[in-house]
Amino acid sequence: VEAATLQELLFSLQIKSDQLIPGEVIYSIKGPGVDEEPRGIFTIDADSGQVLLMTVLDREEKSSYKIKAYAVNMSGNPLEDPTDLEIIVIDQNDNRPVFDQQHFIGHVLEGSPPGTLVMQIAASDADDPQTDNAALQFSILGHSKGLFRIDPVTGEIRTVGVGLDRETISTYNLTLQVADLSGVGLANTASAIIFITDLNDNAPHFTASEFAVAVTEDTVGQEVGRVSVEDKDEAGTRNWLANYTIVSGNQDGHFSISTDPHTNQGIVLSLDYEAVADYSLTVTVQNWAELWAGASPSSQPSARVIITITDVNEPPRFQDDPRNLLVPEGSTAGTVLTVYTVTDPDREQQHNISYSIQYDPADWLLVDPETGEVVLRQVVLRSSPYLRHNRYTAIIAAVDHGFPPHTVIGTLNIHITEVNDFPPLLFPGAGTLCRGTGAGAGMLIWATDQDQEPHAEPFHFQLLPDSEPLHNWTITALNDTHAVLGMLSAMPEGFYQVGVRVSDSGEPCQEFEQSLNVTVCVCGDRGRCEAIAAAFHGSHVGVSLGAAIIILTSFFLLFLMVMVSLCWNGRRGHKALLSDSDSDIRDNVLNYDEQGGGEEDQEAYNLEQLRDPDRVFPAPARGKPPLRRDAPYNHSPAVYPRRPPADPSDIEDFINGGLDAADNDPNAPPYDMALIYDYEGEGSVAGTLSSLASASAEDQHDYDYLNDWGPRFRKLADMYGEH
Repeated sequence: VEAATLQELLFSLQIKSDQLIPGEVIYSIKGPGVDEEPRGIFTIDADSGQVLLMTVLDREEKSSYKIKAYAVNMSGNPLEDPTDLEIIVIDQNDNRPVFDQQHFIGHVLEGSPPGTLVMQIAASDADDPQTDNAALQFSILGHSKGLFRIDPVTGEIRTVGVGLDRETISTYNLTLQVADLSGVGLANTASAIIFITDLNDNAPHFTASEFAVAVTEDTVGQEVGRVSVEDKDEAGTRNWLANYTIVSGNQDGHFSISTDPHTNQGIVLSLDYEAVADYSLTVTVQNWAELWAGASPSSQPSARVIITITDVNEPPRFQDDPRNLLVPEGSTAGTVLTVYTVTDPDREQQHNISYSIQYDPADWLLVDPETGEVVLRQVVLRSSPYLRHNRYTAIIAAVDHGFPPHTVIGTLNIHITEVNDFPPLLFPGAGTLCRGTGAGAGMLIWATDQDQEPHAEPFHFQLLPDSEPLHNWTITALNDTHAVLGMLSAMPEGFYQVGVRVSDSGEPCQEFEQSLNVTVCVCGDRGRCEAIAAAFHGSHVGVSLGAAIIILTSFFLLFLMVMVSLCWNGRRGHKALLSDSDSDIRDNVLNYDEQGGGEEDQEAYNLEQLRDPDRVFPAPARGKPPLRRDAPYNHSPAVYPRRPPADPSDIEDFINGGLDAADNDPNAPPYDMALIYDYEGEGSVAGTLSSLASASAEDQHDYDYLNDWGPRFRKLADMYGEH
C-alpha cells in the first residue's frame, strides 16, 4: 500500500523453502528496491523469510517492483531455484488535481447565440488514472449571471443566454473549480476572464444638426472648424471610427473634411476662397466597418456646416515666375526688357502696388516703381563676370501696401544672345610656297573669331578679284577653320601679294580682307626654301635692278671703310707694343697702369682654348715631332707622367709622381739645360707663332728695351740686342 508505515509487514509476505530444515535455511532477496536503485526499500528476515518495507512508498514515483528471492543452506549452496516476486504499490488519493494554467482568457462576440463555445479548460491529476482518485469534475463557483456554463467532464465553457452586450458589460471574471473522486475529493481552483468582442451594432450620429464656423480667407490649407459625432462601439476600432463625406455645397472643391483618429471629430479644411463669402456644406457620417444587420439606424446621420469667411488682404502673385528673356549682347542703356504686373485676388480692397529690384549684382537694370517696366541701365556685355552659362539672374519685388502688407518676389532670367559683332582674323600674314608639287607646295592659312557659335566657324575663304593674276592662285578648304593657298601653275621665284577675303557664318556675316605676302621659292626634299635670292627674280613685286645696284654699292663702300680703319689702327698698335717699356712683366703683355687713352691690347687669353685636363686628351702627333731648342740634338723625349687625376686629393701624389719621373729619367738633359717639367700636348688650335726672326728687315726693330724687362728676358736681349 502507498504510504505504508515503516517496519510494517508487507501483506504478511513470507517465503518458505520446500527443503525446510530448521536452522539450516538462509533467505535473501535481490533486485530493484533492494540492492538496485532505488536501494533500501525492502529487506528480508534471513531466518523466517518475512519481507519487510523499510521506507514510505510513492506510487507516482514507482508503481511496482520485481525482485528475486533465494534460499541457501549453511554452506551457501542453493536449496531451490530463485523465486520471482512482484510487489505492486496500491494508489492512494494523495494528489490534488491541477489546472493547466491559473488564468484562462477567452473571447466571444457580443450578441452570440446560446451554446456558442467560448473556451475549453483542462486539468490533470498525478494519481492512478484507472481509479477514482483521478476522476476529475469541473464547475463554476459563484454566479455567472446565467450567461455561461461549463461541461463538468470536458471543461468546455459555452454561452447560455442572449444578453451579451459589450456596451453594457465588456468583461466577465469566472472562478473555476476542479475536484477528483468525481467532484467530492481533493479540489483546486483557477480564474477565467472572458472578453466580449465588439460588434458594429451602433451607428454614429451627429451631436447637432447644424454647426457654424467663421474663418478668414488667408487660412488656406488650415483647419476651419470641427463637427462631432457619438458612437457607442469600442473606441479606436473600425466599428467606432467615423467616415465623413461632404455631399453638397462644395461644388468648387474649396473645402475638405478628414477624421481625427483620437477624438473621432470631423476636421474641415479650407483649400481656397475668393468667389463666395458664405458656404453651406452638408456632411454625412458612417463607420468604416459595415453596420450589423440587426443594429438600429442612426438618429442623426447628416448635419449642415455653415462657414462664414471674412476677407483679408492676400499677397499678390506674378503671372509668370520665373520670367525668361532673350537679350542680344551689346544692347544699349534705355532698352525696355519687360513689364512686370501682378494679380491680386482681393477685389474689395484698393490696391497699392510698387515694384523694386531686390537683386542686381551687375547693376544692369532699372524698374519703374509704378508701372513695373524694366529697362537697361548700361550696355549688356557677354564678358561680364556675373554671367553663368550666358544667363544673368535678377530678382524683382512687388509690394502690396495694404493691411497687412505683403511682398512677392519674382526671378528674371536674362539670356544674352550672341551677336556677330567681330570679323574673323586671317593668319599668317606672310609665308613661303614651293614651286613644285611635293612638300611645301601649299601654304596653310587659318582664321579666328572672337564671336561664338553660330557667328563664328565655319569660315569661308576666297581670293579677291584684284589679286595678283587671279587665275594663278587657288584656295582649298581643309576644315571649318583652315584652308590651303596654292598655285594653279608653277610661277617664277619671287615675292607676291595675294588678296584673300575670309567671312564667318553669322547673319549677317562679317568679312575681313588681307593681302598675304607669299614667297615662291625652290624647295628641297623637306619643303624648305634653298635660296633667299628669289626676291630678285620677282616679276612685279621684287626689288628693282637700280635698287639692287644701290644696295650692293653701299655694302662695298662700308666694307672699304672698315678695312681702311683696321689697317690704320694696326700700324699704330704694332709700334706702340714694341715701344712700351714696363717693369711689370706678365705672360700676357698688358699695361695696367696706363692713366689715359685705354689699353693698346685688349685681347687676353682665349677662354675657348682652355680645357679640362680630365676631358681633353692630347692629340696624336702628326709626322715628325718638331725640333726643340732647349734639348740637345738627337735627344730622346722624356717619359712624361699621366694626365692629372680627377680627384683633387690626389694632387700631391700626382706632383710627387712627376718629380720622381723627372729625377729618375735616364734621358734627362744636363742640369744647366732647359728642363721639361710637363708635356702640354701638341696640335694647338691657336696655330704656331711667327719666329722672332721673321721680320722683313732686322734694322727696322730696336730690341734694346728688352734689357729693361728683367733677368727673365736677359737671354732674349743678348740674342737680338746690339753688342
